Amino acid sequence: MTIESQLMRLGLFDARVPRYTSYPTAPNFSASVDEAAFGGWIDQIPPASQVSLYIHVPFCSRLCWFCACRTQGTRSAGPVRAYLDTLKEEIAQLGRRLPGGLRLARLHWGGGTPTLLSADMMRELADAIFAVLPLAENAEFSVEIDPNEIDAGRLDALAAAGMNRASIGVQDFDPEIQSVIGRIQSYEVTRDAAQMIRDRGIASLNADILFGLPHQTKERIADSVQKLLTLAPDRVALYGYAHVPWMAKRQQMIPSEALPTPEERLGLFETARRLFLWDNYHEIGIDHFARAGDGLEIAQRTGRLRRNFQGYTDDTSEVLIGLGASSISRFPGGYAQNLAATSEYTGRIREGRFATGRGHVFSEDDRLRARLIEALMCDFRIDAAEIRARFGIAEEKLKELFHTVASGFPDMIDLRSGGFAIPPHARPLTRMIARGFDAYDLSNAGHSSAI
Repeated sequence: MTIESQLMRLGLFDARVPRYTSYPTAPNFSASVDEAAFGGWIDQIPPASQVSLYIHVPFCSRLCWFCACRTQGTRSAGPVRAYLDTLKEEIAQLGRRLPGGLRLARLHWGGGTPTLLSADMMRELADAIFAVLPLAENAEFSVEIDPNEIDAGRLDALAAAGMNRASIGVQDFDPEIQSVIGRIQSYEVTRDAAQMIRDRGIASLNADILFGLPHQTKERIADSVQKLLTLAPDRVALYGYAHVPWMAKRQQMIPSEALPTPEERLGLFETARRLFLWDNYHEIGIDHFARAGDGLEIAQRTGRLRRNFQGYTDDTSEVLIGLGASSISRFPGGYAQNLAATSEYTGRIREGRFATGRGHVFSEDDRLRARLIEALMCDFRIDAAEIRARFGIAEEKLKELFHTVASGFPDMIDLRSGGFAIPPHARPLTRMIARGFDAYDLSNAGHSSAI
């Protein structure tokens, strides 16, 4: 039996499973976590410690049809200006509640399109943040950059503010595919944006590329990857396109009959994967690649790789605060998510209140299962000794859990060391195997395909 036929037999090409950027996943959040809970978790942050901050800018000048993120289109600066004013007020409210002496280990601006902000707006936002949370030594400040929505002035403002990592979305360079997914972005525009970033001394460049897009073939994705490699990104995310038109209405613009089959998706992933490996990138987890010396490569090599809402990370901060509409914060006690609708978020902040709308309080079982899932997603193995020492679980109970999950994947799990490991040939199943440790009902969540 071939590996592909084994994967098919185990349901790889049919399953829909979470990406596990959190546990429990966001569909399991509830309104039981409110602004009081968020404020309480803020109060518990140790003074003079380091935290991370995520800023969400939900606006785009055009809405790409493939995107399932929480975004909204705008043709004028008015809504962006109003949103920035609200963000600044939220930052000020947070600053009045934060313990003293905190500094930022990580700062990330995401969206949407953060580079939709004018240069002056970028300076305003950076000043507001650093007045409350200055950057720590060796901090990382990253921004998602749309090559179609950037210029020298805005890059100058970001560089002056301290941005030292830029992330550009590529998706695919093929003109037909770009037209079908509503994202026109030439290689030349992307190349010029990358060069402008490098010219300003911003040493670290990330790029995102998608597999599983309509009309994508092995030849087409190989051509896109080879073009991307000429830009020499330090880190690449190779994400599978998730076609969920029942959740993201704009995806109804994409012809489902032009999508590759699940088996073809696996071939597209393997084609791109081999090209990154041949160009001396290190494979990080299930869908990232990094140059030697990049933070992710070092984190993987030293056992410090983590998983958060941006995917794989080397951020070890215990607290991630999310600001802006729909942003999610992570605390040792649980998750807190802001109201998703921009109007509701704005109204709450203008009342002088935190905008928390829902979240989740961790149980001890959540913490255990979150670590099991994260270990698989990051390292493809679970160290039983670490789990027993950290969570106090009995050896026999942990073995029973391992064997229960492994029984669903015959010949795909290695239990010989007393731990739980996914060998290389079974790694396309990683998210499905991780689902075996998930105690929550997944039936009503709009998850992406397993490959």
